[in-house]
Amino acid sequence: MRVLIDYRPALRNRTGVGEYTHQLVKALLGSHPSSSADGVDLTAFSSSWKDRLDTREIAGARTIDRRVPVSVLNFAWHRLEWPPIEMMTGRDYDVTHSLHPLLLPATRAAQIVTIHDLHFLAHPERTSAEIRRDYPALVRQHAHRAARIVVPSRFTAGEVERQLGVPAERIAVCPPGAPPWTPRASAPPDGYILFFSTIEPRKNVGGLLDAYEHLITTRRQAPELVLAGRASDEARPWLERLARPPLAGRVRHIGYVDPSNRLELYSGARLLVMPSFDEGFGIPVLEAMTLGVPVVAANRGALPEVLGDAGPLVDPDDPSAIAGAIARLLEDDSYASACTAKGVLRARQFNWTRTAQLVYDAYRQAIEDRQGGSRTR
Repeated sequence: MRVLIDYRPALRNRTGVGEYTHQLVKALLGSHPSSSADGVDLTAFSSSWKDRLDTREIAGARTIDRRVPVSVLNFAWHRLEWPPIEMMTGRDYDVTHSLHPLLLPATRAAQIVTIHDLHFLAHPERTSAEIRRDYPALVRQHAHRAARIVVPSRFTAGEVERQLGVPAERIAVCPPGAPPWTPRASAPPDGYILFFSTIEPRKNVGGLLDAYEHLITTRRQAPELVLAGRASDEARPWLERLARPPLAGRVRHIGYVDPSNRLELYSGARLLVMPSFDEGFGIPVLEAMTLGVPVVAANRGALPEVLGDAGPLVDPDDPSAIAGAIARLLEDDSYASACTAKGVLRARQFNWTRTAQLVYDAYRQAIEDRQGGSRTR
């Protein structure tokens, strides 16, 4: 099976989509080596003016790295549907896989897209650049043209079916896997409260700061709050707020955290808070549970599906509820221990080998459908 995956989301500053892309490529290479009977001849495609693909991290894949600016190629692909990937790479493929909602132009391959969430439809004002310009306008037609749609959760599958009108049989739920971490022995007594995600509107950073302000007015010894993640253009008011009382000296923003440093980041946390208004999955929740870090999460999007009964689910519009859930995990050791144990067990349900098999099955079904359609024409 000849597969091309658009590896551009994983080129630098790997956040949720980039991490999913990178780990999926590695898992496919590991579970379906090209030499096996059900092997994948996998090509990782990249194109950027300044960022180059690091072939060491995905040994075993063919790599194609073009020096074309991302914005230029996206405009050509999204708006002109040109050039086809076969022309750009000089190769033919059975499957092309875009890790965002819009198709890679291809003349012969079965085209797969991944839709991580549809937040951009409800709130285009919270997006920027090509996402704001192209996704809301084009996602419906691209979804209906795609041979299969890969999603990370049952929640997102339901949204794709409901909002885009895609039949359920063309949607493949392929959740990400947990990292290969051993659960820690105990939480550090002087650990911090961790928020780990891009600092952007849908992550409800303002609500978290309100909740933390409520917490420190009622609990003087509350741990420090650490905000980890790249700051978006909209983050300025929240970051400026950190320099003023009562948050000054109590909240730190440490910026983007490289994947090689994420285990250390989680290891130092008493708990993780993810109060997002919407999530297509929520990889930090899974990563925290894997290590044995208790989690407070919003009762929105796919977060209840990921966390289950392993931690408190709260209304993200209610800062006092967020503060109350944090306080309970800090003050009730038996409750925190129960959440930790449940989280570790729950995280074991997610692994990248299973993800790769689910994605491989989606590829195979898309190829079979395309071949069947060709025979009937």
